[in-house]
Amino acid sequence: MKKMTALFLSLALVFTCVGCGNEGGASSTGDDTNVSAENSEESNAGTENSDTPEESSSAADDTADTKSEGVMTYEEYAAAAVDTEVVIEAYVQAKQAWWEDKATVYAQDKDGAYFLYDMACSKEDYEKLVPGTKIKVTGFKAEWSGEVEIIDATFEIEEGSYIAEAMDVTALLATDSLIQHQNKFVSFKGMTVEAYTDADGNVMKDADGNDAAWLYKWDGSGQDGDDLYFNVSLDGQTYTFTVESYLCDNTTDVYAAVKNLKVGDKIDMEGFLYWYEGVNPHITSVTAAQ
Repeated sequence: MKKMTALFLSLALVFTCVGCGNEGGASSTGDDTNVSAENSEESNAGTENSDTPEESSSAADDTADTKSEGVMTYEEYAAAAVDTEVVIEAYVQAKQAWWEDKATVYAQDKDGAYFLYDMACSKEDYEKLVPGTKIKVTGFKAEWSGEVEIIDATFEIEEGSYIAEAMDVTALLATDSLIQHQNKFVSFKGMTVEAYTDADGNVMKDADGNDAAWLYKWDGSGQDGDDLYFNVSLDGQTYTFTVESYLCDNTTDVYAAVKNLKVGDKIDMEGFLYWYEGVNPHITSVTAAQ
């Protein structure tokens, strides 16, 4: 929905730019959403790009849990009501997009994670938001189709560095507690690629007439460069995962890896625990299951 809204807005402004929606939220299973990246070189945060956590390594200092005066702990942020002002400190984990002095960023501290949508940000400051950078953010808590985020935000860069290790949430997939880890950098182990089905449960076919392991866009209506959608299963439950093209575009390893998937493959994955009407992770790494 937001990508479509973005397209119409941007065409009204600049023929060659891609726009951003004016609601919260970044991507969806039912709609092609999110702010636009200026281009793949500037905003892409694929697995081989320096804008994502490298090999899930931790680079925390001893002050990563210390909050400044007037800053919420993650517990306080989680308890805050939607539409109220929030002040948090966190560390950039990946940059998803920048357009017209607004940035969309995945951030995390030792206790939880945050999705910063359309945060006020100059292009110069956007370049400074490398993974691990500590920022203080003031904005408003919002919710869109289950995804909790911070909108209408401003930020300032502070001293400190932290890159989160991927948390293995495989065992939590079918539990109610999974949502408590929303927006974190996470991993999934030993999942099976399933045939992609439409809303009526009909198996989609690829160009060769085989069961489709992935689609461009959620309904197969896209083309190379659009989001990739694919289904994976564990213990009889099937889930839809996404390669968000503004985060990992068609030049990245993960984009290529998903396009090479076959139904029945066993895979391990890493990504950010995004939410859209249920779990809808934005995947940044796919490898053969170990």
